[in-house]
Amino acid sequence: MTSRRTILGALAALPFAAPALAAGGKFAISFTPAEWQRRLGKEAYAVLREEATERPFTSPLNSEKRAGTFVCRGCALPLFSSAHKFDSGTGWPSFWQPINKAALGTNVDRSYFMVRTEVHCSRCGGHQGHVFDDGPKPTGLRYCINGLALSFVPARAA
Repeated sequence: MTSRRTILGALAALPFAAPALAAGGKFAISFTPAEWQRRLGKEAYAVLREEATERPFTSPLNSEKRAGTFVCRGCALPLFSSAHKFDSGTGWPSFWQPINKAALGTNVDRSYFMVRTEVHCSRCGGHQGHVFDDGPKPTGLRYCINGLALSFVPARAA
């Protein structure tokens, strides 16, 4: 019989396998739930640590048009470039690719009677949102990300 550890190890070796959900995974940056709540605040904690979804069209990052980088609000890992952002019309900040594929992990999300691909920060495990295959060229992907899961860092003027 194959052990759970062997199966999890094999899954972790796959290119798009994620180590675990934010609540229970081993990540480079980790805090207790109380410390995460103190650092993030109630709403961001619900999104990043409990996989909640913010209401559509509520994030100021939807209309962010400046050049810069969108980083994980939990640990400041650079996740998305403004050069890859587009208006999907969905009500959440959307990107057609991450800065670095290794910056995001994935999990199968079977909530709400559907199957989706959840994306999380690979450094702190913070839930970011979901990735769908209905995005623009060249990737055809749409990373639909909670604005509460991100912070925006404007590019420095040259």
